[in-house]
Amino acid sequence: MSEISRDEVAHLAKLSRLALSDEELAQFASQIDEIVDSVSAVRNVDTKGVEPMSHPHSVDAPMREDVILRTLTAEQALDQAPAAESDRFVVPRILGGE
Repeated sequence: MSEISRDEVAHLAKLSRLALSDEELAQFASQIDEIVDSVSAVRNVDTKGVEPMSHPHSVDAPMREDVILRTLTAEQALDQAPAAESDRFVVPRILGGE
């Protein structure tokens, strides 16, 4: 057992600026102790020969080939814009504007 103390929970509560009653401190100490014990049980699993993974299932994510494609020039992109200035779209100001 990890034995998380009531004082440790009180210290964490103070750091988190939580006001906890004595009953809550005792309850949370017990619950945190159970959580730590459950998570610590993973140490007992035999992992010899198990390859570390970033996902619970094998993920085969094929990558596509990089292909250079023609895109619009700045002039073509701005050609149909309602308003443009200095090679940029002009849009209405919505934050902090007049």
